[in-house]
Amino acid sequence: MKLMKTEEAVGQILCHDITQIIRGVTKDAVFRKGHVIREEDIPVLLSVGKDHIYIWENHENMLHENEAAQILCDICRNDHMRPSEVKEGKIELSAECAGLFKVDSERLRAVNSLGEMMIAARHGNVPVKAGDKLAGTRIIPLVIEKEKMERAKETAGEKPIFELMPYLKKKAGIVTTGNEVFYGRIEDTFTPVIREKLSEYEVEVIGHEVCGDDHEQITAAIRKLLDAGADLILCTGGMSVDPDDRTPFAIRNTGARIVTYGAPVLPGAMFLLAYYGDRHIPVMGLPGCVMYARRTVFDLVLPRIMAGEVLEKQDLDRLGEGGLCLSCPVCTFPNCGFGK
Repeated sequence: MKLMKTEEAVGQILCHDITQIIRGVTKDAVFRKGHVIREEDIPVLLSVGKDHIYIWENHENMLHENEAAQILCDICRNDHMRPSEVKEGKIELSAECAGLFKVDSERLRAVNSLGEMMIAARHGNVPVKAGDKLAGTRIIPLVIEKEKMERAKETAGEKPIFELMPYLKKKAGIVTTGNEVFYGRIEDTFTPVIREKLSEYEVEVIGHEVCGDDHEQITAAIRKLLDAGADLILCTGGMSVDPDDRTPFAIRNTGARIVTYGAPVLPGAMFLLAYYGDRHIPVMGLPGCVMYARRTVFDLVLPRIMAGEVLEKQDLDRLGEGGLCLSCPVCTFPNCGFGK
């Protein structure tokens, strides 16, 4: 590109967008890149402070910011993501469906370290809804070397940096435990909470069993729901270390593989995650805090389960940093630091 007086630029091609800002009225491009400057455009350009203007000069080794921005977008974009129109070297990505947003942190950091380009994204492993903004990409200068964009593609590797995993359709079985509920001494206020949280992911509840503090009865209830076709089991109650809390023992006796009993998250330290059989059917033991706390470990794990991830202990261990819910007066989860 080259710089020339605006009054002498009639017939020349703009190499970048010209933004006009009128407070309370507009902040937008008054002329777009590629616009051929006309005589009547000169007063407008002068009014936005452009006494001199950059016009395009083709160079085989350079890319305009908008062309480079498309490359950067391609590095990031995956299925179920919608790009915005390129504008001033910037493209934003939005979710086309609800799902779990995943970020390859190492590759993201590597591309950002190249300089003259940037990718800003949400945290990974968070639930998003259709239309939510996922990331923004931008080229910093007006033009950038083709070689640098090739280096960005090599650094990013074969697959996109981001992934949006749509939620699966699951059928859940709920097992409520505790003599106090089994014998009708108190009302079951736990199950309605679970049903409400499952409804956010359109989970079909196909069965609900209520058991006393008998591990054989709990094991039989879990197996009954599995035989009925449940591909997600949620057990409530009996998750503490008290001698009469037998739910973890009952889950183990089904033959399920225990991934973890305990998680570095508050609320939710007594959480249990297991998988049953070759289909890796999740079986969760939910501590009492899920019933009364607005957000808990369950809210961090459930989206990942619904997206089809099979979690291991190390996945839960990583939740320690950010695993303290601050119980804010106004909850903004997942747009907060909990679980990040």
